[in-house]
Amino acid sequence: MPGTGLTDLPKHNPCAQCGQPIAFPEWTEQTPGRTAYLWHCYACDYRFEAVAFFDERDTDGAALAA
Repeated sequence: MPGTGLTDLPKHNPCAQCGQPIAFPEWTEQTPGRTAYLWHCYACDYRFEAVAFFDERDTDGAALAA
């Protein structure tokens, strides 16, 4: 299962609307095999969710699909 600390969060994800980098997700939700991230772009006020799926057998948390 992936880590949950601040150092484990994705950083500088581009906004899906305007492309500006977002420093870190506003909210995360973790369940076995999946982590959801809520992103909020303060440049254009767009919000979107991204989901990462993990192989539960994978101990280092490498994403299979995002």
